[in-house]
Amino acid sequence: MDNHTIHQVDAVIVGAGFGGLCAVHKFREMGLKIQAFEAGGDVGGVWYWNRYPGARVDLPSIDYSFSFSPEIEQEWTWSEQFAAQPELMRYFNFVAERLDLRKHYQFNTRVDSARWDDARQLWVVRTNRGECYEARYCIMATGPLSVPKEPEIEGIARFGGQILRAARWPHEPVDFSGKRVGVIGTGSTGIQIVQEVGKQAGELFVFQRTPSFTMPMRNVPLEPAYVAEVKRHYAGIRELARNSNVGGVRPQSSRPFFSVTPAQRRALLEDAWLQGGLAMLGTFADLMQNEQANEEVAEFVRGKIGEVVDDPATAEALKPRGYPIFARRPCLDTGYYETYNQPHVHLRDCITDPIVSITEKGVRTQSGEVELDVLIFATGYDGLTGALLAFEVEGRDGLTVQQKWKEGATSCLGIMMHGFPNLFMTTGPNGPSALANVVRTSENDVDWTAAAIRHLQAHGLSSIEPSAQEEQAWMDLVHSLAPRTLLSKAKTWYVGANVQGKAPGLTMFTGGFQKYREHCLAAIHKGFSGYHFAQKRERERAADASATVENAAH
Repeated sequence: MDNHTIHQVDAVIVGAGFGGLCAVHKFREMGLKIQAFEAGGDVGGVWYWNRYPGARVDLPSIDYSFSFSPEIEQEWTWSEQFAAQPELMRYFNFVAERLDLRKHYQFNTRVDSARWDDARQLWVVRTNRGECYEARYCIMATGPLSVPKEPEIEGIARFGGQILRAARWPHEPVDFSGKRVGVIGTGSTGIQIVQEVGKQAGELFVFQRTPSFTMPMRNVPLEPAYVAEVKRHYAGIRELARNSNVGGVRPQSSRPFFSVTPAQRRALLEDAWLQGGLAMLGTFADLMQNEQANEEVAEFVRGKIGEVVDDPATAEALKPRGYPIFARRPCLDTGYYETYNQPHVHLRDCITDPIVSITEKGVRTQSGEVELDVLIFATGYDGLTGALLAFEVEGRDGLTVQQKWKEGATSCLGIMMHGFPNLFMTTGPNGPSALANVVRTSENDVDWTAAAIRHLQAHGLSSIEPSAQEEQAWMDLVHSLAPRTLLSKAKTWYVGANVQGKAPGLTMFTGGFQKYREHCLAAIHKGFSGYHFAQKRERERAADASATVENAAH
């Protein structure tokens, strides 16, 4: 491809995860000329990179899948309740091949910059291959968790052994047998790694900086009769998911914690523990609003840790304290706590014995050095905003996203930003984002974008963006809802606390997916009344007419 050529398309799409594939399919079906880019070597989004041992989705597989194609719903069959990374990649491959989506992608390609040309009402997009694309619309399906966070520990470059990063895991298998392995990070990813590597390593040292609450996943294979039932009832399942608070099929209760007797509460919690998954989060309606109810549930889980872990000191160190349960990302495990009962697995409590540095031989804590052959970093992501801040996105009058978000992410619906015409996001930082099913949110945001583009086409308009007032009204709503939840009472990537220098605050919409979807539909039904538009210029109308004739000829 000639790098000096300027390629003209209707829409550029960045990302090949759920949002990107959905957007490519949707806008192709609308007749738009599209070009999509993906930094990875294939489709899959975060799952293309997350190949670490134990990588597995923590939502039911039937929920963590597209709903826009009844044919794919019927043709694809999940094997487990919670699918592992290889099966998730097979699903992405199946969708891409079945819908012929790969031909629209350029893989192993990063977008270096996207700049709005106000005079011509289009985006100028440049890639790391030196190519230039001009597009009327730019869709950032870059995902809430796609930029790994570098560990902020001194001396990493000195380590003489093998370093592995969970979010950029090798494509070939890694053999841990007989090796001394260290894991730094005990969030959802670290937990999945520990329980798998613990089965293989000669010795395993887990450096725990903040203990996480994790509950048994209790994964099961899906029986053919059950799969057939789901396929018969997919339409109803999807409709209920779209109209639920979490955008999915996880059970939700309207029952307040203190509305039932202590004995009944205990029985309900025991039942949720036996059910596994996130059943406990849906057992009571007010766990993220009522601090006392939250603490009682947290104490129940701490009790379970004490029952499972043999060594009392280790059990105590594993018990999270100082933040509400479910305020950090809820984790699911298969034998995580049991792993610590094995004699070759050692917990290093970095609250009482902090990491000082990485050395040539291993990890030095205040109490001494732990020599290692392999060091695994499971230190998370620059969540919600990291992907869009990783390259230059410049809107009207030279305003960059970095400048706009200096004091924290702001947008309208998490989909559009004032000052950035025709720039659309999926699962943006001011929508429900990480608090709801990312697949339903992606589909919703793509559908909203499609409605906005159709509105422009129907009215002969060239661009759309929210007014400053419309954006502020949305952010006022987001900020007014945030204090009603306990989410901000933990130092997590939800509130930007894991990245130095990042503006703190809970910027996600916490009103539930159903309400979010209602706000999105209201904007469409009102004809985008709170948005600014630009009229097409004469030459744009002529170009559109020419394109229509050319498309008809093909």
